[in-house]
Amino acid sequence: MADILPVSPSPLLSFEGAVPAPADSPDTGVAWHHGDPLGEQRKAERSAVVLDRSNRFVIAIGGPERLTWLHTISSQHVAELPDASSAENLSLDANGRVEHHFVQTDLDGITWIDTEEGRGPDLLQFLTKMVFWAKAEPRDGNELAVLSMIGPDAASVLHRAGVTSPEEPYAAVSVPGGGFVRRMPWPTAYSFDLLIPRQHLGDWWNRLTAAGAAPAGTWAFEALRVAALRPRIGLDTDDRTIPHEVRWIGGPTEHGAVHLEKGCYRGQETVARVHNLGKPPRRLVLLHLDGSAEGRPTTGEPVTAGGRAVGRIGTVIDHHDLGPIALALVKRSIPVDTELVAGPCAASIDPDSVPEDDGIQAGRAAVDRLRGR
Repeated sequence: MADILPVSPSPLLSFEGAVPAPADSPDTGVAWHHGDPLGEQRKAERSAVVLDRSNRFVIAIGGPERLTWLHTISSQHVAELPDASSAENLSLDANGRVEHHFVQTDLDGITWIDTEEGRGPDLLQFLTKMVFWAKAEPRDGNELAVLSMIGPDAASVLHRAGVTSPEEPYAAVSVPGGGFVRRMPWPTAYSFDLLIPRQHLGDWWNRLTAAGAAPAGTWAFEALRVAALRPRIGLDTDDRTIPHEVRWIGGPTEHGAVHLEKGCYRGQETVARVHNLGKPPRRLVLLHLDGSAEGRPTTGEPVTAGGRAVGRIGTVIDHHDLGPIALALVKRSIPVDTELVAGPCAASIDPDSVPEDDGIQAGRAAVDRLRGR
């Protein structure tokens, strides 16, 4: 396997107004904001912004069996993924715990995967190790870099920049000069990722801002992501997280990353058992934090109720409308109106963020019928 090259700090950090992410951020190397973090969030909801996400680690997989091979070692149904289509996918361990989350796009005979920078090398090594005799060729694909466009005017901006924007979520279209653009259903309904040649990153940034996109940083992206209840691996997950806890259940067109009707793959037994017979021990919820408190909780810090740990804090962020918010994994048995503490802050669960899971699973109902209940 070729040497894995690290993703270097973005050249866009040298552009006027770019403020780098803090040293303890998972997004070091790209802009945290461009001088007005809350205003950038508002523009992302009302017009259009462009964000530098070139710290994403990109993998390319060639070979005629790339999709059928990837289908056997991941959680999503991708064996027949159409050309110019995308999906979210997971790599699970033998116990069904999440090891990697990635977005994949198949276009013109190549599957492109992008994932977290810190996890990308391990994912590439895993994929390379699992090839065996399959006609699949994973390699470092960091010749492409990710920019994201968000906002109701994003498609118009792309058009003015000479890019045809896909109309359906997870669809992809080739970009003139190399790379592609795909539509994503989050962090808002008007979200696009451009994977473009890394050496042309600055040219594309200038082209998109000249076409009407306002510069924004990862603070805006993260605030919208948290408000949309979209987890980020390594922040909103820990080494015990299973897909059901963080809303990653669903096929390639259902905004999920785990298909429940596909064949055998590593971790499937846990996925099927929880889906058919049990319920996940924790659930991902949105917390509202007391803004008057001094300081904020940190990722990984316990959430407590009455002095007892009942969960863990994930991403903590200031939202332009909701104020200080966080994602958290809390025990499923905790009532929505429980008074919580997260670090120095009082916290409360947003009731709209709690999924309804009171139904009886099909497998459990069948067992009850067999027992005459």
